[in-house]
Amino acid sequence: MSKNSLKKGNNSKVGGRIILAAVFLLLGFILSYSYSLSKTDPLESASGNFTMEQENRYRDELIGQMERNKELTEELTAKQEKIRAYEKSFSESKESYSDLAEEAKDLRLIIGSVPARGEGIRVKLEDADYDPSTMNPNDYIVHESHIFKVVNELKISGAQAISINGQRIDESTYIKCTGPVITVGTNQYPAPFTIEAIGKTDVLLPALKLKGGILDQLIQDNVVVTIEESGNIKMAAMHTEGS
Repeated sequence: MSKNSLKKGNNSKVGGRIILAAVFLLLGFILSYSYSLSKTDPLESASGNFTMEQENRYRDELIGQMERNKELTEELTAKQEKIRAYEKSFSESKESYSDLAEEAKDLRLIIGSVPARGEGIRVKLEDADYDPSTMNPNDYIVHESHIFKVVNELKISGAQAISINGQRIDESTYIKCTGPVITVGTNQYPAPFTIEAIGKTDVLLPALKLKGGILDQLIQDNVVVTIEESGNIKMAAMHTEGS
């Protein structure tokens, strides 16, 4: 064998070993990379799953909180409505109490259980001049019917308190004509008769002066009538409550 053939064979063996080494190196690199991927992929997958689960949990908590906020808002609105209803009821009760108190005050004035004071009118009824020898005196004196007409008109017109010759009267007061005097309750009074009424003068006065009304009727019956307004009429109480 020649030296050239021996050298060529040695070169072939060396080239084969180099190629084989390169193959093993590449195979090792591939195995190493595959192993690296096999170790990193599960972690990344787990991390991705954890992030998704956390997002789902946060979303569920947020939805739950929003629903709870809605419930609290509805509950607050209901309580506010309830408070407004209580306030309205209280306001109406307060107004009702005020109205009842005012009505009770007016009733006490009407029945005479408390003193009365205020603006009003004063009506004076007097016998007309006449000649007893030629005229019937009964046609020229003040009768109980005349007093009743004035008193009733004043009551209808809203008078809160009425008196005759200083004596306070109410619905049950007895009024009777006895000759030249008039009996009011247990007291007798001669003419002239002064009827006082506490109330709104702009209502009481026109009611008496109405055309064809009480004033015209009294004048037709020969009764002398004088009417005047007063800003301060005082009347004592008839009796105390419960008496």
